[in-house]
Amino acid sequence: MRWMRCEHEGRARLGRVEGEELLLHEGPLFEAPRPTGERLPLQGLRGLPPCEPGQIVGLWNNFRAAAAKNGWAEPAEPLYFLKSPGALSGPGAVVPAAAPELGRVAYEGELAVVIGRTAHRLAREDAAGAIFGYTVANDYTALELLNRDASFAQWARAKSLPGFANLGPWIDTGFDPAGATLRTRVGGRERQNYPLDDMFFGPAELVWRLSQELILRPGDVILCGTSLGVLPLKPGTEVEVEVDGLGVLRSTYG
Repeated sequence: MRWMRCEHEGRARLGRVEGEELLLHEGPLFEAPRPTGERLPLQGLRGLPPCEPGQIVGLWNNFRAAAAKNGWAEPAEPLYFLKSPGALSGPGAVVPAAAPELGRVAYEGELAVVIGRTAHRLAREDAAGAIFGYTVANDYTALELLNRDASFAQWARAKSLPGFANLGPWIDTGFDPAGATLRTRVGGRERQNYPLDDMFFGPAELVWRLSQELILRPGDVILCGTSLGVLPLKPGTEVEVEVDGLGVLRSTYG
């Protein structure tokens, strides 16, 4: 089942994707929303971020190929940062270009996990049950800002500019990431192509481990990290992140 948020007649609406239509629902996404009987054609809809997370948790060094190429050691536990929910943007977004003094900005195509129920100190066997579904993410990053101050890596600042938490186009509750591939196209040219199975810590293990320290709530998002192929962008460039069987997320930087 795919759930999508859109703007219709000046307000945010929630719906279930069925073929080329959106079946509108009322009520909170994580509390059994009710169908209204209204249907909208997907074509031409203005998509919104598929959820409104209170927390966006991002992973660093979670893919074996990237670690091997960069000489990074295998992490003993997830290495994570928090990305401001204020940076949220949805499918088709125009992400404002960073001010020139902040330096270069890069795309990062990623799989995103959406939490469906409150999770804290979960047992390992209960972690998968806390996952509501999956969406596609582009974790925009101000590369030079990240390490501008040698005494303090500015992860939150470098990743939380307006629009830098790009999510969409929907949440798929039945998607299985096993065997899937992620591809990122920049200006129509493929720049990333990597298997999701290459993670050090897969989605359920991430939920289990992160829940030992964080209180994860419905709508919170975990960005699973990225692999090889990350490069800086020029303003005006369209980026497409596609996950097999899940969907395509498009945005334009600047």
